[in-house]
Amino acid sequence: MIKFVNVTKFYPPDVYALRNISFHIRPGEFVSIVGQSGAGKTTIIKLLLAEEEVSSGKILLGDWDITKIKLREVPILRRQIGVVFQDFKLLEKKTIQENITFALDVARVSRKRVKEIGEQVLRIVGLKHKGKYFPRQLSAGELQRAVIARALVHRPKILIADEPTGNLDPIITRDIVRLLKKINEFGTTVLLVTHNREIVNFVRKRVFTLDKGLMIGDQPAGRYVI
Repeated sequence: MIKFVNVTKFYPPDVYALRNISFHIRPGEFVSIVGQSGAGKTTIIKLLLAEEEVSSGKILLGDWDITKIKLREVPILRRQIGVVFQDFKLLEKKTIQENITFALDVARVSRKRVKEIGEQVLRIVGLKHKGKYFPRQLSAGELQRAVIARALVHRPKILIADEPTGNLDPIITRDIVRLLKKINEFGTTVLLVTHNREIVNFVRKRVFTLDKGLMIGDQPAGRYVI
């Protein structure tokens, strides 16, 4: 599914965000990526989304070498990768369902199909009856569920959750993590980027540990050890 082969990312004059990183994530895995600020976690996400180019090495997504991606192919790549951010980035003047299906409207999907997909992903995240609400009417936990729903509308093969619980209390945090595990059980590969030790220990899935651009740990059913 995802393979990094000797990937280095260098920012002149002297910053190595990643140093000779290699790993292989198989379809359907749940991987937590941990490390202190500046460890290289965000750089991995940017490289996967083709927001940045590698300095050396290769990144494979299936049979696709995305280090050689053409500009016109980037939107195709990003439809295969759903992304959930800590800051919700929802449009305040659109309903939750409109926020969730906005990308489908842009892609000129039929209205009937847009409605079907919107209702389906709302059910998956437990917001079946909140589609007509506006963001200001939802709790923080519900807003994060809406963001996850938005990330699922293209039925991505990969879901990247970048600090998805940073603004949530511990009880809601566990609910969001359970939802990510549920999505993973449907067959979606999940990458969870987090500083939260409790989340990683709760998930008990594979853990990558980064430090100053180096991969210093790859535990098959690990814990947060930094």
